[in-house]
Amino acid sequence: MSNHFLDTPIEFLKGVGPNRSEVLKKELKIFTFRDLLFHFPFRYEDRTKIYKIKEIGSEQYHIQLIGKIEKLETVGIGKAKRITAVFSDETGKIELVWFKGLKWIKNSIKTGVPYIIYGKPSLFQKYFNIVHPEMEELKEDTLKNLSGFQSVYSTTEKLSAKGFTSRGIFKLQRILCLQLQGKVQEYLPYPVLKSYQLISLEQALINIHLPHSNDELAKARLRLKFDELFLLQLKILKEKGLKNEFVKGFIFTRIGEYFNAFYNQFLPFELTNAQKRVLKEIRKDTATGKQMNRLLQGDVGSGKTMVAFMSILMALDNGFQACFMAPTEILASQHFETIKQLAAPLSISVALLTGSTKKAERNNLLKDLAEGNLQIIIGTHALIEDTVVFKNLGLVIVDEQHRFGVEQRARLWKKNTSAPHVLVMTATPIPRTLAMTFYGDLDTSIIDELPPGRKEIKTQHFYESARLKVFGFIEQQVKLGRQIYIVYPLIDESEKMDLQHLMKGYDTILVRFPPPNFIISIVHGKLKPIDKEYQMQLFVTGKAQIMVATTVIEVGVNVPNASVMIIENAERFGLSQLHQLRGRVGRGAEQSYCILLTGNKLTSEAKQRIETMTRTNDGFEIAEVDLKLRGPGDIQGTQQSGLINFRIADLRKDSSILNMARNAAQDLLKCDSDLNQTEHLELKKQLFRIYKETNDWSRIS
Repeated sequence: MSNHFLDTPIEFLKGVGPNRSEVLKKELKIFTFRDLLFHFPFRYEDRTKIYKIKEIGSEQYHIQLIGKIEKLETVGIGKAKRITAVFSDETGKIELVWFKGLKWIKNSIKTGVPYIIYGKPSLFQKYFNIVHPEMEELKEDTLKNLSGFQSVYSTTEKLSAKGFTSRGIFKLQRILCLQLQGKVQEYLPYPVLKSYQLISLEQALINIHLPHSNDELAKARLRLKFDELFLLQLKILKEKGLKNEFVKGFIFTRIGEYFNAFYNQFLPFELTNAQKRVLKEIRKDTATGKQMNRLLQGDVGSGKTMVAFMSILMALDNGFQACFMAPTEILASQHFETIKQLAAPLSISVALLTGSTKKAERNNLLKDLAEGNLQIIIGTHALIEDTVVFKNLGLVIVDEQHRFGVEQRARLWKKNTSAPHVLVMTATPIPRTLAMTFYGDLDTSIIDELPPGRKEIKTQHFYESARLKVFGFIEQQVKLGRQIYIVYPLIDESEKMDLQHLMKGYDTILVRFPPPNFIISIVHGKLKPIDKEYQMQLFVTGKAQIMVATTVIEVGVNVPNASVMIIENAERFGLSQLHQLRGRVGRGAEQSYCILLTGNKLTSEAKQRIETMTRTNDGFEIAEVDLKLRGPGDIQGTQQSGLINFRIADLRKDSSILNMARNAAQDLLKCDSDLNQTEHLELKKQLFRIYKETNDWSRIS
């Protein structure tokens, strides 16, 4: 059966027409009947009760009345201009008021004609009125068509001016739904519908707009959410299968001299079982002849860099080069120092390339890289520039990859004629629903074990009034030989207010901890790179006991002697950032502390963030709370992927439906990986229609 009906231009729907269709196209991107059907309500109201005017009271939120307009007039001038009407039933009168869309109201509303109106009553000078009520002329079938659940739609001022209030859009949906009658093509195979007890697509679309009960609405929402998640999982898993089939990878045939010498002679500490497990997974991937695409998740301090370095040694043992990309110069420099130190006993050549690399040094470095004399290169976005050419790139490692633009990440591995293996690392644990959705085509490894000897960081919350107590604690820790971070929320480094806040805090700390008894370094984004490096080294070398900084130190500073992290205005940070900052301490054998300093007035969301931080150090639990609070769009840069635009599914609430959808997609692709069987052709068409214009940069390869 054809779906041509749903492709009908919206102007051909009764009540729209060529003129009014333009506003639907511009404001809501509704061009066809299909677009209108998939413009879902954002909430529902109970419209079963009709009130009398004498029953109106201040406690009512929204009410529905039936009556007539006795008088309609325009009053006021300029911005105070408005239309008022006297609306009455047999029990009394109430005033209706409009401040917008006056021309349309004046030309459309009739006096002496019965209307059903809906709105919120407000008390103004001892009398009730309703501002901008929804109105519909009362005809023979109006009450019959009133659903117990009235759908409420998003609208705009321009739409309302053309009569497309929420009520107006509902009327269009009702007209369209009554015309469907077998015109919506079902694309889900019958076994999927049966296994997961899903209603038909047509019934779901009717019931989402015109539900008569909670049960009908629940079934409609389940079907439509399942569809969105199922189609996405089908796309991700299908691409993963194609990649495994067609994208060939270099075969690392052996574990050789570099790896064995390091493991047997120079390994600075015993690997955890989790690190060993992940290395085995990487070893297995790189030996298959298919390109590795692996996501490595591990909490702050879990030893991801060591796993990355030993993976690099696998590449070097097989005659390949490796590159390691980090989002900031600070982090790239930190990785460079760590890896250079680890590689030194093996006489491996390592170089750093960032925006600050001098021209002569850059030219020599690029020459060595192209000729194969340079084995490992570590850098920032500078690595993706066209001038950076490898002789034989076998492994790409991307750290904190959500901080890169998606297209930038994808350009890196294309520097080879054949695709190098890719290891994507993050210290920000990703909730399972997000991992399945946005990294579903990557194999996932998790380091869920901290190195032995690490003590759990103690996290405490203090209000501003306890600042003197906190300062006393800082002094006590400094006397014990420890170092302290004090971080300020410089959210946007161009914000003068925040910079002043940082400098004011720095001055306060200088007064309380004066030189020469105390040395304090200061680091923020306004400093020149050379000054930033100097201030950073003061702290890294232990000359400075206190570092006052912005979130530039969120990642990339590794000072085992630093045992206290104080976060000023902690209520202004997201959970993920708070957890990252806390991970800057706890890297040595001593007990470490994280102190969250806040103002006295906290929003409910800020309270939940603070409570979560003081309750747990588990990054995955924190990530799940963060997802519930912020939604998926703000986490892990997922808005860049183009896949977050769900119309009805919600990854915060629909994890069980996502699991169903993924299982269904896996089962289907097992028996028909190309969707070429007759019963899957409609599904294949739908998949193409939904994703034909999606340029999928969500993966690195």
